[in-house]
Amino acid sequence: MEEDTDFRIRFSSLCFITDHVGFHGTIKSSPSDFIVIEIDEQGELVNKASDKPVYNVSKVLPEPNNLAKKAKLDLQILSFEETSNQEVSTLAGSSSDDHNFVPCSEKEDTVRDRTSKGEEENVDVLGSLLDEKTNELLNQFACDIKEKWDSQTELIGPSPEFSLGRILDKNQRATLHSAIRQKFPFLITVGKNSEIVVRPNLEYKELCHLVSEEEAFDFFKYLDAKKENSKFTFKPDTNKEHRKAVHHFVNKKFGNLVETKSFPELNCSADNPNVVITVRFRVKAHKHWKRSLHECQGRKDIYTAFTLRKENLEMFEAVDFLAVKLGVIPSDFSYAGLKDKKAITYQAMVVRKVTPERLKNIEKEVEKKRMNVFNIRSVEDSLRLGQLKGNHFDIVIRNLKNQINDSANLRERILEAIENVKNKGFVNYYGPQRFGMGRKVHTDQIGLALLKSETVKAVKLFFTPEDLDDPVNRAKKYFLQTEDAKGTLSLMPEFKVRERALLESLHRFGVAEEGCIQAWFSFPHSMRIFYVHAYSSKIWNEAVSYRLATYGSRVVEGDLVCLDEDVDNEQLPSSKVHLVTKEEESANTYAIHQVVLPVLGYSIQYPKNKLGQWYQEVLSRDGLQTCKFKIPTLKLNVPGCYRKILKHPCNLSYQLMEDHGIDVKKGGSHIDEATLSLLISFDLDASCYATVCLREIMKHDF
Repeated sequence: MEEDTDFRIRFSSLCFITDHVGFHGTIKSSPSDFIVIEIDEQGELVNKASDKPVYNVSKVLPEPNNLAKKAKLDLQILSFEETSNQEVSTLAGSSSDDHNFVPCSEKEDTVRDRTSKGEEENVDVLGSLLDEKTNELLNQFACDIKEKWDSQTELIGPSPEFSLGRILDKNQRATLHSAIRQKFPFLITVGKNSEIVVRPNLEYKELCHLVSEEEAFDFFKYLDAKKENSKFTFKPDTNKEHRKAVHHFVNKKFGNLVETKSFPELNCSADNPNVVITVRFRVKAHKHWKRSLHECQGRKDIYTAFTLRKENLEMFEAVDFLAVKLGVIPSDFSYAGLKDKKAITYQAMVVRKVTPERLKNIEKEVEKKRMNVFNIRSVEDSLRLGQLKGNHFDIVIRNLKNQINDSANLRERILEAIENVKNKGFVNYYGPQRFGMGRKVHTDQIGLALLKSETVKAVKLFFTPEDLDDPVNRAKKYFLQTEDAKGTLSLMPEFKVRERALLESLHRFGVAEEGCIQAWFSFPHSMRIFYVHAYSSKIWNEAVSYRLATYGSRVVEGDLVCLDEDVDNEQLPSSKVHLVTKEEESANTYAIHQVVLPVLGYSIQYPKNKLGQWYQEVLSRDGLQTCKFKIPTLKLNVPGCYRKILKHPCNLSYQLMEDHGIDVKKGGSHIDEATLSLLISFDLDASCYATVCLREIMKHDF
């Protein structure tokens, strides 16, 4: 793939609205030099202690059912965030190499041999609730799955499935789910709109690589039986590494439900001790899993709000980590906005289906990942993107210098620049972090591919490596060369959660178009839409540069202006957007700070001047002339919005300092200006970028 031009070139071509000279300096020398604190809708900084009541453990509702969700990005064909009306009775894991199972001719006897008297009643239920033909076809489906696994034939394409048809009675459906899982632990059942669909249980198959099939069979029956205070013990094992692998599998797949411990077997040799792994239900999780479907539906979800502090950590990586520790999936988290990686950031978050007490219990583990959670409390609902007033920034700019060939006093240059932007504002571009920092591929390129429903191309763009020799880029290079998702998964480091989620899904569903569509559903909706928004943001940046180059600071006929000064950035309804007339242009009715430009989407109007024509030409250039900005296959809708082309920093203050932290004297002896640093603080509205404001102040691209 042809390499994109240097990342900085994309921003060095952007415009300025002010005319001062500026200065040079270095930002983000360390995360502590760039502190971002979210401002909530009430205008309060989220890092301050909340005046809302902190949780009272005795009053917290019990945990809801989390067990249909793995503690990682969910990889099921039925995306949980899109399918609230679906019942999932067990988990589907990623498959590994095939394993030898019991021959088909022995399957019925094997099942009978392993079925206790009490469980036989569950098996007999199938005969009473299913007609003879359906029961026969179900047994044949189970036999076919085992035969494929025995022959070591990979299940290519979507997972095979068998429908039992619609079962209108809810209690009968619940009974069937349980009876099928008890008779065939190597199958899973999925309910949707009263229909029960049966599929292979790939986690069963994966466990068979670590333990005998007999143990896997009994383990999954144990999980489904949900007997209080019960435990399951694997066969004795002298191999520590193998035991470690079993522990890892069980905790990774079912850690929110069960816990594992190793115990030495009684009466074994001290020189060669046998150790057994015992599995038992976590008390809380087990109790809540046993709740009836009616009880779960009748209870409100639990929402726990908290402030997240993170340092030098990407926000999606932080969410992935918290999801694993809490036994939920990333889409259970909601937040008002994305935050920088190379910074110390504070932001409000809400996690669904987790009690405040449970979040409090992982504080120590979270600290090891350069994060803190505090202001923990119960709330009524989740957050939505844009649900904030803005952000406060405390930034240190180091190594201050004059621009090349500028001999003026540096202090005066800095004062001039700050006052100029304070009064005139800055061009409200989307910042570089919106597009990723890759040299070869940016997030907007992936977004364009998704808008054109080119899901295979989007996957390849996602896995395009940089020219770096490290494990991540070696794994990406291997995937592009081979399209071997399973092999790439073994090369991709564990901490690359998004990459691994995509690979696991590609391994399950294939790398063709349908498989790539399913793979994108391994990402939460907020992450999928992020790529599309990145493309829209890139076009908006180009549009405002064209607007300023064509018309400058004049407000001309056909411009779009905002009629409500109090509306936040990107929250402007179409009813508040006005098309400037020729008479209004002549009368200078509006000022440049009122002009807005549309961010691409299906519900926006375009300017009625040269800029409107420019938008159409760009859409045609990118192959989107017929795009409706709705992607049904990915369940993405892009309504679009309006964004002011100019913004002003608020509550701006600054202080010049020497690098060791002493104020620079206004008079007295000469000071080496190269040692100066600038501490600058200001507030910006939501969806504005501090790096863009600094770019206008310094007249310097980072």
